[in-house]
Amino acid sequence: MKKLSSKQTAWWVLIGTAGIELATVVLRFGFQLESTRDTASTIGRLTFGLRIHHGYIGVLLFAIAMIPLRSHRALAQRVLIVGLSLVFSDLLHHFVVLWLAVGSPEFHLVYPS
Repeated sequence: MKKLSSKQTAWWVLIGTAGIELATVVLRFGFQLESTRDTASTIGRLTFGLRIHHGYIGVLLFAIAMIPLRSHRALAQRVLIVGLSLVFSDLLHHFVVLWLAVGSPEFHLVYPS
């Protein structure tokens, strides 16, 4: 696996963010799925009511990518791209798309009772 340049990494983060956000928008507005409503009885139980945003997973992947492993730099770079794409997509979705579309960021930390 070849290490990417900073410019290539930035482009892949942008492409990843757009792809993840496109999937999120299709699920939300095309299939009328709302994570807080539609996963409360399944995932909500597993997480004890805490709402897990995909940005949280991105932060975890970002942290993993920062572990200095000389022999796996290209892999760490790919993990970084996925992590940043998840974080930026979640921020874009809640604080731009949802705010414009429904008038609220709908950023819930817990599932509603």
